[in-house]
Amino acid sequence: MLKRTLFFSTPYRLSLKNMQLVAESKDNGEVRTVPVEDIGFVVLDNMQISVSLPLIETLVANNVAVVFSDSKHMPQSMLLNLDSHSIQTEIFRNQIDASLPLKKNLWKQTIECKIANQAKLLKILDRQSADILNLAKDVKSGDPDNREGTAARLYWPRLLGDSFTRDRFGDFPNELLNYGYIILRAAVARSLVGSGLLPTLGIHHRNKYNSYCLADDIMEPYRPYVDRRVFSLVKNNPEMFFLEKEHKAELLQVLTDDVMIDKMRRPLMVALSMTTSSLSKCYSGELKNIKYPEFK
Repeated sequence: MLKRTLFFSTPYRLSLKNMQLVAESKDNGEVRTVPVEDIGFVVLDNMQISVSLPLIETLVANNVAVVFSDSKHMPQSMLLNLDSHSIQTEIFRNQIDASLPLKKNLWKQTIECKIANQAKLLKILDRQSADILNLAKDVKSGDPDNREGTAARLYWPRLLGDSFTRDRFGDFPNELLNYGYIILRAAVARSLVGSGLLPTLGIHHRNKYNSYCLADDIMEPYRPYVDRRVFSLVKNNPEMFFLEKEHKAELLQVLTDDVMIDKMRRPLMVALSMTTSSLSKCYSGELKNIKYPEFK
């Protein structure tokens, strides 16, 4: 079942009653309820929101990713369940014991799919893409030739204009990409934890200050789905220069986008679970390939 994403940007009192999230507006007293079992994400984007501890306990127990925004309204932190899988210790051990050749092969698969999805997005938008698709076919184990970086230098100007440079701290619409990627990263981390994996221990990313190295790895082939949303926002709102509440709501919808994975059409949030489950099986030796989405 596709889980719901709840986005709170105004003052609310959030509590629990009969396994329902109860949201009471502090502005007008309006009350709404949502079954906890139907929720996948809760995004809290207002400093005047109050949340009860019983609700937090129940949300986490049901593997709901609770995302907190900072004073600048950007996602800053997230709650995740530390005990979410029945054989978590065994899965952790398989992940920790993964050999370097295995991790290099998994990274090769990841970058091949990312570059191919970038090329397919450009093709859908009638932009030059054949050379980028060829790069996807030339990725070696571990991507020692940095085909990922080569593809990025071709991809971004074609997607968002010759003057655009992808930079986390760069000019607009980098802010839109940042927000979309943060949401995607949270979704990937939730799926990793649900599959019993450690989001910290990556297959390629290994910065000691990064608590979500594996999430940063696995989200790569999914980034073009955020890019498509950002492209549409920029195209349909040419005078837009700031990230507004309605833009955040639009970017959150990426979690419900249909994707093709394992020859099936699934919502992105469901596809993520298929990807992370397949990764766990790669670590255990049951599978050789990660199941990633194919951009259509």
